[in-house]
Amino acid sequence: MEENDHYEEEVDIVIVGAGLAGLTTALSLQRLGLKSLVLESSQSLRITGFALTLWTNAWRALDAVGIGDTLRHKSTQIKGFKIASPDTGLFTSEQPLDKDKRFEGYESRCVRRKDLLETIVNELPPGTIRYSSKVATIDELDRFKLVHLADGSILKTKVLIGCDGVNSVVAKWLGLQTPVSVGRSAIRGLVEFPNGSGLEPMFHVNFGGGVRFGFRPVDHTTVYWFCTFTPSQVPSYEEDWQVNPMKMKQFVLSSINKMPQEARDVVERTTLSSVSYAPLKLRLPWNVLFGNIVKDNVCVAGDALHPMTPDIGQGGCSSLEDAVVLGRCLGEVFLKKADGEDDEFERIKKGLEKYGKERRWRSFSLVCVAYCVGFIQESKGKMMSFLRRVWFTRYTSNALLKMANFDCGNLDLAVESQNGK
Repeated sequence: MEENDHYEEEVDIVIVGAGLAGLTTALSLQRLGLKSLVLESSQSLRITGFALTLWTNAWRALDAVGIGDTLRHKSTQIKGFKIASPDTGLFTSEQPLDKDKRFEGYESRCVRRKDLLETIVNELPPGTIRYSSKVATIDELDRFKLVHLADGSILKTKVLIGCDGVNSVVAKWLGLQTPVSVGRSAIRGLVEFPNGSGLEPMFHVNFGGGVRFGFRPVDHTTVYWFCTFTPSQVPSYEEDWQVNPMKMKQFVLSSINKMPQEARDVVERTTLSSVSYAPLKLRLPWNVLFGNIVKDNVCVAGDALHPMTPDIGQGGCSSLEDAVVLGRCLGEVFLKKADGEDDEFERIKKGLEKYGKERRWRSFSLVCVAYCVGFIQESKGKMMSFLRRVWFTRYTSNALLKMANFDCGNLDLAVESQNGK
């Protein structure tokens, strides 16, 4: 890029993507008194996805940015697991968590995506998010980054953060490989029971035979459900499911026909507009471990860093962790004294390298564990079915909770982040 090339605006920190990771990163920075600009390609806030389960680590991160209690008032605490037999479909195993001293401090709630994102946005200063701002290319001017938007405008920034999802433009610029398909897909739904669902505040799940189905209450009247499956193992799979939600519902109902009526009601009463379909992807673990997740004054977070399968419910949770760690690391760069070091870009580079060091192994572990759990849960082989019956069903919830028992630390710049317990 030539010196005389123009730019229209200079911003210290630019965040690409107004999803969970991008908005929470902006809020983390705002809590420290740092301004950022969030670029969002869509015309308004994207609230697709219905709901997501937030585990202990996510609530610690939400408390760190000051919105945990607001969201707790809008969701129900999940008290444990009810696991169905893959043979009969009946709930034959139960693991309460609120009465077990081993899980003291555990917290899990399912939250509407709309509630979560709007709560974050309400805490951000006006003008933080710029909609209809699609990133076309990224360039360099000296040590600054120039962000070219599709409308022709150019932003000059000291720090560029990619929170732009699985198909991240920033991740591509960093040289990270394109996320790969895992050969599985997910159908998700959200259903309203105006008179109350009557469901216990438990995580109900059934897996085996190539399909994993589960549901849990969001609050008194709302229930979130999911079904992950391997299309190649399903003869009735249709390529037009994305535009034909009725076929999706019929497939899910046929997959859970042995389960109790309460499970079938959750799917049957879901309106077609509240059903979605998506193939599952992940970033190859060695690309997370050895790829450029940070380079000079550019980094990625959230799904742009670690797209993973949903089998341990950590995609959104880990994005919240990223945001708090990233906010803290950049706070140390811009707010702490330079200790005689007057090169701001060197400080930015070291701050982002610190973020990368904290998040690389954690992201690698989550991607690997999520994939392995999903593979075992949905495999159809006789040996895997036997292992699930005598071993994995009993210990799967423990593995999930172990990954969730992690503390990303707070935003106090005088306190170093904590390791997982």
